[in-house]
Amino acid sequence: MIFYFSGTGNSLWVAKQLGAYFDEKLVSIADELNKEENNFQYHLADSEKVFFVFPVHSWGPAVLVLRFIEKMNLDNYSAQQVYAVCVCGDNCGYTDRIMQKELMQKNVLLTRTYSIQMPNNYILMKGFGIDTEEIKNEKLELAPSLIKEIEEDIQSGKHKNLYVSGKKSFLKSRIVYPAFKNYALGRNSFFATDACTSCGLCARVCPTNTISLVNKKPVWNNTCVQCTACIHRCPVRAIEYGKITRNQGRYHHPDM
Repeated sequence: MIFYFSGTGNSLWVAKQLGAYFDEKLVSIADELNKEENNFQYHLADSEKVFFVFPVHSWGPAVLVLRFIEKMNLDNYSAQQVYAVCVCGDNCGYTDRIMQKELMQKNVLLTRTYSIQMPNNYILMKGFGIDTEEIKNEKLELAPSLIKEIEEDIQSGKHKNLYVSGKKSFLKSRIVYPAFKNYALGRNSFFATDACTSCGLCARVCPTNTISLVNKKPVWNNTCVQCTACIHRCPVRAIEYGKITRNQGRYHHPDM
């Protein structure tokens, strides 16, 4: 079973590759959290593998992943293999340790954590931005081989180091990440420009129902988790985040 969350399609692409190789079904974390009635009970077969595939946000797991783990119950869990696959632009900090701690609170043992670099897409803060076209293409071309390495490592049990924490992990994951969760989430400066065509795609791709259409124009409430799905998926680039994104590029996975 592959539990995944994806904003711009990078993690969805990774989840689909793993799902096809291991013949595991995909379960959307966003969809599960949005169900009106859900006991979050998931039955595991005796030999079933469990994956969590998600983007790294400010050097920690996307917050919806943590919300889901807090609610989930893995029925018939008895030390099945459990993997976290962290999708990052560059490095992951202590995301592996955070996931291990969160899963242990549910009495679930994390077997291994992997990371895979994909094109950067966080554009809501100064100093961040999408990759150049050259770097983006390099990452997309390399991604299949990274997936293959992960698949072979799981099958062989060799336990190669396929996780990139990066430098200053303590600062990034113990200081920046908590600050991101405490101060960035729930607050936003999104707005639609006059270029908006009222297609409603932003509201449909939003994983937290943050966006509603008022007079056919999107309006954001205070449940935003900064996944950036709306701003990157807008087909006419009619969404901005204050003044920060005016000169920023846009990105979503070309196959998703």
